[in-house]
Amino acid sequence: MIIYGLNTCANTQKARKALEEAGNEVSFRGVRAEPLSEAESVVLIAEFGDLLVDRKSNDWRALSDLLKYSEAEDLLAIKPKLMARPVIQHGDAYHLGWDEAVQEALLPK
Repeated sequence: MIIYGLNTCANTQKARKALEEAGNEVSFRGVRAEPLSEAESVVLIAEFGDLLVDRKSNDWRALSDLLKYSEAEDLLAIKPKLMARPVIQHGDAYHLGWDEAVQEALLPK
């Protein structure tokens, strides 16, 4: 299982802790230090589309209007912190965020 996110993100920290406590072997990938490769970006954009860009963040609000209308893959290449988080890869499945549906899918009942 791989968690893509920021080590300072509260949702990423909660997800990582809960998944590890449930006995999962979790690998963390900090997208600020190690941005998504082009191949990873293509897979995640295909899976989540524009939802992959966190449009509620301060970083998003600070963008120029021109950049706000850029394609998701361009935005994430320029500013990896704009990725909505966490993205959790479990086998061939990908999950975005740490809401109730994601927790139900990944945590034992």
